[in-house]
Parts: sequence; C-alpha cells; structure tokens
Amino acid sequence: MSYIDTHGHLYREYYLDDLDVVINRAINADVTKIILPCVNAYTINDLFDISNKYPKNLFPLIGLHPTDVRDDYKTQLKELELHIDDSGILGIGEIGLDLYHDEGLIEIQKEAFTTQLNWAKDNHLPISLHIRNAYSESISILKTFKEGDIVGILHCFSGGIQEAKWAIDRGFKLGIGGVVTFKKNKLVNIIQEVGIQHIVLETDAPFLAPEPHRGKRNESAYIPLIAERISQILDLSIEDVRDITTKNAHEIFGDF
Repeated sequence: MSYIDTHGHLYREYYLDDLDVVINRAINADVTKIILPCVNAYTINDLFDISNKYPKNLFPLIGLHPTDVRDDYKTQLKELELHIDDSGILGIGEIGLDLYHDEGLIEIQKEAFTTQLNWAKDNHLPISLHIRNAYSESISILKTFKEGDIVGILHCFSGGIQEAKWAIDRGFKLGIGGVVTFKKNKLVNIIQEVGIQHIVLETDAPFLAPEPHRGKRNESAYIPLIAERISQILDLSIEDVRDITTKNAHEIFGDF
C-alpha cells in the first residue's frame, strides 16, 4: 500500500519549471495518488491538463475556494457545475468559509458554500472542506443538512477538540499536514484524542511545508515526513500510519 496526499495544489503556476519533476519525486517517495483541489473556474484547464497527463496518480476535485468568491462567483459556479459529471472527478472542493482576511464577503461566501454543498449532496460526492476563522458559521450551515448527506475531509484542520469530534461524528476525516511537524502546534493533543482512524494525510502543497522544509515550497513527496511525526505521536509504525490513512482516504473518496 502507498501513501495518498489528499490535498495538493499541483498547478503550473506554483511549479512553473518543474511540475513533472515534482510529481515523479512524489511517486518515487511512495506517494502514488494525489488529490487536486480546484480553487476557481479560471484554473480548471490547468487542473485537467495535468490530471489527464497522470490519470493513475492525479485526481481532481471541482469547487470554488472561499477566498475566490468575488462579484463573479455565480458565473464561476455555473462554469464549475458543468464539470461535475466529468470522468475522474472525485468530489467537490475545496469549498467552505474563510474570514481570516475579509469578513465583508461572508454572505456571498455562505451562498457559494451552500450551493456547492447541494452539489455534493445531489451527486453523492464527498467534499474537501476549508474553514478558517469560521468554524461556528460553517457548522451552522452544515447542520442544515441531514447526517450522512455530506461527508468528506476537513482540510488543514485547525479547530479544537470539540470541532474535531463534531466533524468525526458527521462522517468527516481530519486532514493533517505539515503543521503537525512544527514545534508549537495544537494538533498533537487532538491526534492523540481522536486516533489514527479519523485522520488522512495531506500537504496543501505548495503551502505549509513540514520540517525541515518549513518556509520553503511544499510538495507531495514530503508526505512521509508528516506520517513519521504522526507515528511518533501515536506510537505506531510509519507503515501502519501509511496503510490506515490510505484506507481512510478511500473510505471518503471510494476506489480510485
């Protein structure tokens, strides 16, 4: 069994000169499957181009990132919705709410989020969920759906234990990335509390590189560094972390 990076932005704009090298470096590091979140309608061609080039390794999602929700969001949503039934689409994402930079767009973020949650429900697709400084607002929207209607991954989990347990009870897995390797982080206690059965691995490449690459460009080949830190926290072998988190990813996204 090999690793799955459940969240990596492997677009040409971030890896202009060496994207193929980065992908092959991941495969050589036993990270053979990488899920690619979509952020807006304007990057979709780039997303499909690279996914089509590596159909056994790269798997796209469809979605409008909350920080990309702007005046044209309805037009973007219409364009994105056209691709839901495309071959190879694993889910809807990354979607959610983000109030870190700008709270003034909260209402249209909520509308875009709800629209895309309905896509997921109606098409029986999992989601990749982005929440930043907006847990109470996001949970309020998710509570309007019946349990089981919406499942997925809480990408780059940054909440507390209450939010973690709520998400797990609703059928979500927690996406754990490079932050867990930082000296000061609150994920250690949460991981110890929830256990490996509710965790998936992710990089959020090119962002949030793990130690010893912190501050540099991230890439999917660093997934084993994240797995190693989790193995230390839970006193498991790194092989167990790999196998269980891969199984967890398949529980969400099915066979791919």
